[in-house]
Order: sequence, then C-alpha cells, then structure tokens
Amino acid sequence: MSRLHDRAPIRFANVAAPLRHDEHAFADFHGRRREGLTWFDRRGMLKAGLAGLAGLSLPALLRARAEAATAGRAMRSGKSCILLWMAGGPSHLDTWDPKPDRPLVNRGPFGVTQTKLPGVLLCEHLPKQAAMLDKFTIIRSVDARHSGHSPNTVFQTGNLAAEPRTNREADQYPALASIIAKHHGANQPSMPPYAAFMKSRGHLPFAGYLGKQYDPFLCDQAAQLPIYTEVGVDTGTVNAGTLFEMPTGLSVDRIRSRRQLLTQFDQLRADLDLGGSMSALDAYQQQAVDMLVGRRARDAFDLSQEPESIRARYGKHLWCRQTLIARRLVEAGTAFVTLDLSYHGASGTWDTHGDNIPPYGGISRGLGPLLPLFDHLITTLVDDLDRRGMLDDVLVIAMGEFGRTPIMGTQGSTDGRNHWPVVMSMCLAGGGLRHGQVIGSTERDGGVIQDRPVTPGDLGATLFRHFDVPTDVQYLDLKGRPRNVLDGGRPIAELFG
Repeated sequence: MSRLHDRAPIRFANVAAPLRHDEHAFADFHGRRREGLTWFDRRGMLKAGLAGLAGLSLPALLRARAEAATAGRAMRSGKSCILLWMAGGPSHLDTWDPKPDRPLVNRGPFGVTQTKLPGVLLCEHLPKQAAMLDKFTIIRSVDARHSGHSPNTVFQTGNLAAEPRTNREADQYPALASIIAKHHGANQPSMPPYAAFMKSRGHLPFAGYLGKQYDPFLCDQAAQLPIYTEVGVDTGTVNAGTLFEMPTGLSVDRIRSRRQLLTQFDQLRADLDLGGSMSALDAYQQQAVDMLVGRRARDAFDLSQEPESIRARYGKHLWCRQTLIARRLVEAGTAFVTLDLSYHGASGTWDTHGDNIPPYGGISRGLGPLLPLFDHLITTLVDDLDRRGMLDDVLVIAMGEFGRTPIMGTQGSTDGRNHWPVVMSMCLAGGGLRHGQVIGSTERDGGVIQDRPVTPGDLGATLFRHFDVPTDVQYLDLKGRPRNVLDGGRPIAELFG
C-alpha cells in the first residue's frame, strides 16, 4: 500500500487558496514560445497538422503494442475507461456517504433512499443509482489529503507530488490517461487514445513529461452541442462543431496527394534503413492521415447517426450529450475519455461553498439541482453499456478531487461546505470488476476515514491493471532521469475478488 496508509487520520487540513480567477485557463500554453513541433516547409506543416489533430502519436502507440507483444505481454485491446470528473469536489455527505442520524448541521438538508444493497443508503436525489447499485461500487474511504483543485492533478495522475502549490514541476506529471495512451494506445488506430471534454485547463492534467503527442484530443468543437452559461442555464444556442471540417481550399484529395509526395521523398532514404523502420513509419503516418480524412472519428461525434430513441434516453442536456458521445468514442476505439462536468472554468461547478458565494451555490440550491442530472446520466450510461454488451470492457469512474466539510455554514453561508481533503467518496461501474459493494467507511460525522483508506496511487494501479499497463511503469523527465508514474499504490483488491 501507499505510505499514506501508515499515517494517522487527521481531522483538519489546510487547503491553499485556489487559482486566482483573473488567471486565464491557457496561461501554461506559452503561446509566444517556440516549442514542440515546428515547421519551415510544407512537409513540416503537414506533420504538424497531423500531430495536432488528435494530440497523439500513432507510431509511438503502435510501436508500444508491438514491443509488448514481443515481450509476451499482450495488451487488452478492447478495454476502455470513461471518467466523469466532478470538478470542484462533490460533498460525500450529501451523495454517497449520508449520515441520516446526525444533526442537520452535519447531515445536511437531504434525505436518504434505500438501495438495492440491503442496509446501504444513498442521498435521496440518487434514486436511479440506488435502484441499480448492484452494478456499482461505492468507495467511502478515499484519502484526498494531498489533493487540491484548479488545477486538479493528484488523482488524475496517481501521484501525490503532482500538486502545483507545493511542487513547481507538478504540471509536468503526466495524466494517467496519457500514460495509458502511450502504453496501451487506442483500441482502433484511427481513433485518439485519450479524448476529453474540457471546460477549463485547470480541471485536467495533460501529458507533461511524456510529450504533447500524448495530450488529450479535445472534443468540445468536434460536435454540435448546446451552450450553457457558467451557472448552468441553457442559452438555446449550439456551438459550430466544425473541428473536422476542411479549411477552404484543402480537400481530401489534396491531403492524400501531399501524403503521396511525402512517400516519394521518404523513399529516397528508405534504402538506408536496413531495419525497416522507414516503411513502418510510412504505415503509421498513413493511419494518421486516415484519421483526418476517414470517417470513423468524425462519425463518433455525429449524434445524428444515433437512433432517436437512444438520444431521447440520454436527454438533451449538455452533459448527457457529452456522455453519449463518450460511449460512441469508446465504441469506436478510444481507450480513455474524460468528461469535465462543470459549467464554469474556475474551480468547478461542484465547489458548493454556499448560496452567498456565486456561481457555486450551496448544498440545497447548488448541489441539489446537479444530483438528479448526474443520477440520470451515469445510470443511463451504465445501462446503455450493459445493453450493448460493453460493460465488462468499459470502466466507468465518477469522482472529484476531495470531499466537503462535515459541518455546514462555512464562509458566512448557512448551507455551504468548504474543501475537505481528509476524505471523499467515489463510485465505479463496469470494467469486468466485482461490483455491488461498498468499500471503506468514515466515522460517525463523516469527517475521518474509519477503515480501508484508498489513495490516488491505488486508483492509478487499479486503472493500470484494467488496461494491462505495468504498475511500475516509468517515464523520463526533462533531464533524462527515470520517474515512477505512481506514488506507491496497489490495485483495489476488492474489485478483483
């Protein structure tokens, strides 16, 4: 287990101030600095376009698969994951770990509902999940003491050192999804291995030390989706969804002609490559072209191809449409999809400090409207995957970066809850794992882990086992030093029993 397991529980934790709201989400992109792939000719321009199209390197992905097969470690090509990231930190006491016998100031304003598992209660606003809890695992003892938000990095990297407030290199720690993109790759070569709907750059870690080729393919402009305000009001408009449209004057034929020209140039050097890597590179580049000019990726984002009955089942809300696209992406061959469930780009919509602190809201008016929506989208997704025979291959995870304070009324609010990294809850479904259980527990007021701590490293190790990625996998930092991806951690044994 991680070294966190040996530490005594703590009841109070200091949480650093969030990212200043006047800092824009793209400050880390260094737009005026030349870095990564640059070009000075037509060939470089085409290569740059292909590299930037999906944020992936097909040669590296396919090479990783070949090396794994040579080493006798065949990868599970059909495995995938959908992460529902509840940016801001949902209250565990008002969702998956209710305390109905406690005073109001502790238990909160919501009632509870009995679940399909005898004796297990959930918040009254999660009735659909309660009715099918045999398909879920609830973890009530997640140790989040090193996790903060804006940026949200520790849990999505599996590493305690990936906290920007204490480590200036934290933004270079690669996302678990980026590691999976490199060592597992897409389940279909013409699809991006790692895709994400992102409301704020501070809500997702990127590839960091791995290189920008393993950054997520950002999906927000790839489909026509409804536009919501920062407080969750549907504007009645949709975005253009023109990511896959060709620029004026650039056609499929022109792209293929340029590809043929590159092949002719490369052939001049192919006879110098006795190992055949030039021929292999040609094949991988062709797959990258296929992603741009082919239909598979574009079709995955085209909801008009989905039966109306399925679209109606998911619903018209932005997050529901994104969830349906996530299912279509993993069905088409993407390995990892993250949904940033937030309306605004600051600390996140689930950051319910109080009704007097907009746009967060408190528990009643802030969290209250989110829960029925979340209950619908996660159960619809799990049921849809089950009906399609995909649930054993697709792991669904829903979580945020920490829990909320056991006592309401923080920051002058009557019903808000502040950050509480001491403990949080999360839920999982699918992936061929053992479900219909609750792992761990908290003390009577929900403020401290009582038993079975689960760390970010444990979550990362569980993901790696799902994808057949070694838990001791390393990468090189900018100085060429090897680093472990995970900060300790073991796969959560109860899920594999």
